[in-house]
Amino acid sequence: MGSLFYGSSPSPIDIPDRLLAHVKVVIATKLRRGESFTMSWRHPMGEQSGRSTIWIQPSIPLRFVFGAAEPETLDNALLQTYANAANSSSGLTIDLDPHDSPAPQRADAR
Repeated sequence: MGSLFYGSSPSPIDIPDRLLAHVKVVIATKLRRGESFTMSWRHPMGEQSGRSTIWIQPSIPLRFVFGAAEPETLDNALLQTYANAANSSSGLTIDLDPHDSPAPQRADAR
């Protein structure tokens, strides 16, 4: 399980490593271009019900922490889907439930 530290909050947003790896690439690409957007999610089971949205923009500090030492294999189609969502007026919406996280891509499927 990975964590996204947003702004000055000491409490991280817990995100599965595989999902966080994809989100990191989308966020880094948007911020490198100076583009801001929203990222939303439903609170996972076991937490208070509801949903959250954060405003991602270059002046807000972000830190990505991964549980695994090795980098995840990225799925280009999923990256494109997330990038398109981040470019939309509704922003990027992610699913934090581990059973719904992006499936690992087989190494021979690249």
